Amino acid sequence: MDEVKFYLSVFMRRLPWFLMVAILITATAVMVAVSLPPAYVSQMRLVVESPQIPEELAISTVRTPALEQLQIIEQRLLTRENLLDIARQLRVFDDITSMTPDEIVTAMRARTKIQMVSGRDRATLMTVSFEASDPRNAAGVLNEYLNLIQESDAEFRRGRAGETLAFFRQEVQRLGEEIDGQSAEILALKQSNSTALPESLNFRMSQRDDLQDQLLDIDRDISRFRNQRDRLVQIYEATGQARASGGGGGDAPQSPEEALLIQLESELTALLATFSEENPKVKLMRARIERLKAEIADKAAAAEAEAEAQQGAGEDGTTPPAGTTLRPGAQAALAIQLSEIDSEIAILEGQKVAIEEEIGVLDETIERTPEVAIALSEMERAQEILIRQYTAAEDRLAKAQTGELIESRSRGQRISVIEQPNIPDDPTKPNRVKIAGAGGALGIMAGLGLVMLLEFLNTSVRRPEDLVSRLGVTPFTTIPYIRTRSQQFRQRSLKALMLLAIVVGIPAAVYAVHIYYLPIDLVADKVMDKLGVRW
Repeated sequence: MDEVKFYLSVFMRRLPWFLMVAILITATAVMVAVSLPPAYVSQMRLVVESPQIPEELAISTVRTPALEQLQIIEQRLLTRENLLDIARQLRVFDDITSMTPDEIVTAMRARTKIQMVSGRDRATLMTVSFEASDPRNAAGVLNEYLNLIQESDAEFRRGRAGETLAFFRQEVQRLGEEIDGQSAEILALKQSNSTALPESLNFRMSQRDDLQDQLLDIDRDISRFRNQRDRLVQIYEATGQARASGGGGGDAPQSPEEALLIQLESELTALLATFSEENPKVKLMRARIERLKAEIADKAAAAEAEAEAQQGAGEDGTTPPAGTTLRPGAQAALAIQLSEIDSEIAILEGQKVAIEEEIGVLDETIERTPEVAIALSEMERAQEILIRQYTAAEDRLAKAQTGELIESRSRGQRISVIEQPNIPDDPTKPNRVKIAGAGGALGIMAGLGLVMLLEFLNTSVRRPEDLVSRLGVTPFTTIPYIRTRSQQFRQRSLKALMLLAIVVGIPAAVYAVHIYYLPIDLVADKVMDKLGVRW
């Protein structure tokens, strides 16, 4: 109980300070509540509608979440340029000519309130309100906001759809040009390597095999002609005859041995094309040919001896047998036959050289074919990739065209108005009783806080408990301070004057500021605009 009395006495001593702060704040709040002009709040509500065309049939290329779309719209709406244009166009503030651009923007943002509601399985809503001293200004600002929101939404969606369409058009054009360039490079590679293309490899290998077969045939023919030439020479040397028929230069009919010799030599040539000289088949064939040549040479020697005997008989006046050519005529026939054989051999040699050159060219193209095939395969693979990309880009371009058409006709997701801006009939603010009551409560709390602060800072000894706690001295008794009547009168008079000064002087000072310096409502308005809050 003593503690309560002590603190009550302390409060009574600090009562002037408490009253000064409490009355000052309360009077200011009352003055503000009374002098504040009425405020009108206009409101509109918007909703994000789903696409009107089912996504299973056609998909828009602008697929922004509804809440994100509203957030983008909010940021675009509250830009400095938009707020300045609207405020100056509608003259939202009475003293707008004396306000700086920063003050205008701050005041417009403080008076604009935007709330969004979104959730799972719920429509996404936006509520926009604006506060102004004139109801028509409040509705006018919201109408301007609505126009900006709708224009920004349409511009945002059409712009994105148009940018998507333009991107895929450029992509299709770029890929088409790359495909054309790649096709030109492939064509140039094929033209520069037309003889070494992989698709003609089998034909060239078959052609080379045919030429090699022809080369073998020519080699056999050359060998046959050379053997025939050697045989003619051997026959001439052995018999002195060229076997001319009918006095012409052609070959005489061959004996069975000569025909067999030609056949064996052809077979030997064929064997040598496959086997070496050490092969048993080759050795056996050569042995048969040598035996056959020896038999032909023996027969030729016997025929020559018989011819010489007949020639000697002719010198005695007898006639040589028919079909026997004398040495001078045989030499001429031999020369003619050898010349014909040499001509045939020369022709065959020329053909052989041409075929070998052609085979060399084919070998060179066949060797280059893998390199050409690798380069061509890489280029064709790159072209296939480009073609796939081009096809995908064409498909996306078609979708982008559909999406752009949907957005241009406003058939996609859009922001619609479900509550138009209204002109309020009655002022919405201020709640004067609430402001005055809040000011009074704030004044009382501030006064109590000042009293507690002063008491906390006071370190003087005022009670016996203070002596015990601070000095460690326990008093036997305490004598209170007794004031005289004059001291009591002066003290009470001083308190009364202070109370009178506080009760009358502070409201008078506030009123004087309101009248002669700046209206309290403007001061409150500026403070709230600066803080970005409204009452």
